Amino acid sequence: MKNLFIVLGIGLMAACGQQREKTPTAQEIVDRAIAVSGGDRYTSSQISFEFRGRRYVLEPSDQGRVLKRVSVTDSGLLEDSKMGSKFMRKLNDSLVSVADSMASRYANSINSVHYFAYLPYGLNDPAVNKKLLGKTVIDGEAYYKVQITFDREGGGKDFEDVYVHWFNASTFELEYLAYDFLVDGGGVRFRKAFNERYVEGIRFVDYENYSFKQKVPPALMDSLYQTGALQLLSRIELRDIEVNPGSGS
Repeated sequence: MKNLFIVLGIGLMAACGQQREKTPTAQEIVDRAIAVSGGDRYTSSQISFEFRGRRYVLEPSDQGRVLKRVSVTDSGLLEDSKMGSKFMRKLNDSLVSVADSMASRYANSINSVHYFAYLPYGLNDPAVNKKLLGKTVIDGEAYYKVQITFDREGGGKDFEDVYVHWFNASTFELEYLAYDFLVDGGGVRFRKAFNERYVEGIRFVDYENYSFKQKVPPALMDSLYQTGALQLLSRIELRDIEVNPGSGS
């Protein structure tokens, strides 16, 4: 009987071990990443930061998120704002007419800066598709590798771009990402997060921005990074971050 209990105990421990080692789905990984990085604070807070000499502001409202970019020009204060598919430009609080082609370009630029600033928030948008590519190791740390693609409907102007995100397998924090793009001849980028800080419970990071001389699938960029084949292009740094929690409630 004693031997039977030992066998049963070993079997129970093995089963528990298998349960602990169960690989989460891509959806579960993204859900946990958003939770540890800010969760509901993303939707209820007003956020602003400076990036490359301009002020970017996220304002939650009953109608949806308002994304703004504020610039100081020779003519005065220029404010561009995007909510859904609508774009508006103001100069010193007066509306400015903008051609549709330019409005689309400005709106896309504003959306891109805000998108990267709040990652992984946004990865649960309806147009986002997630696929777990497996588990890998970068610089001695284990990561879940998740591919992100977008539906044509609701996926924005660059819906054909492909992203890959590397989430730390222990903390579920997003620490690396890669993406391809088609504009200006196309290419691929790899970003490494640094300077992590939390402001009012929301995680912000800066990025080292790398490129490769040839266009390759984003999923290969981690291997190229580890062999030293990538070139450091720039640093993506957010400055003077301000978060007003609960302003959207």
